[in-house]
Amino acid sequence: MFSESDFDKLQQIMEENPEGKELLQRLLESHQMTISAISHEIRNPLTLIYSTLQLIASQHPETSSFKYWKQLMEDVEYTNLLLEELSVYNNSSQLSLAKKDTVSFFKTTSLSFAASITETDIEFVSRIPEYLPDINCDVVKLRQVLLNLLNNAKDGVLIRKHAEPKICLDVYLSEDTHQPPYLCAKISDNGCGILPENLDSIFEPFVTYKAGGTGLGLAIANRIARAHNGSLSVTSVPNDLTTFTLTLPI
Repeated sequence: MFSESDFDKLQQIMEENPEGKELLQRLLESHQMTISAISHEIRNPLTLIYSTLQLIASQHPETSSFKYWKQLMEDVEYTNLLLEELSVYNNSSQLSLAKKDTVSFFKTTSLSFAASITETDIEFVSRIPEYLPDINCDVVKLRQVLLNLLNNAKDGVLIRKHAEPKICLDVYLSEDTHQPPYLCAKISDNGCGILPENLDSIFEPFVTYKAGGTGLGLAIANRIARAHNGSLSVTSVPNDLTTFTLTLPI
């Protein structure tokens, strides 16, 4: 599978060589179609296997006490999740753009996340200005990015078991007069954080430092951000403060 650096090199080659751009674009599309086809072909029999296991469990309840039964079901579920996320990753750069009320979008997303942590001790603070310019975006995929980052923050504070777990979402416009204006969404938490040696690889596919993770969540978020001509960056001090910053062009 291509890494983000591989895609960057291909994009650079296409920009420098207009004659070869069409060929390289077709190769990239073929690469994506191949991954989609493989994922689809594996998921079909896997779904049948999972359905059969569920049928066996319903007809023979004693199987739940078998030594490896629980692990077997978890492995099948994990494989299905991995294939689903692989398909999402493969299609994450294909956008359906539309003009969106930015304030409404961020407020709706923050309310959705707030509802998911009502049973926890996590303090969630969102600071969203009453006025922000509209942006052209893929609403579904951009929402996926934000919820992924917010859920990662939730996992981080729960793992650390902080006495006062806190997550903040700050949305604002850039104030750099030397660059075109862009929108920033900053998600911070006081959870377990990320080790310095892991920061450089955290957006690479199949790289995960979380138990049970597929290693595709942040890779998907990063590709969606880049497809919007934006960026996703991170800073982290373990057991202190971790901040993911999403930037989007106006």
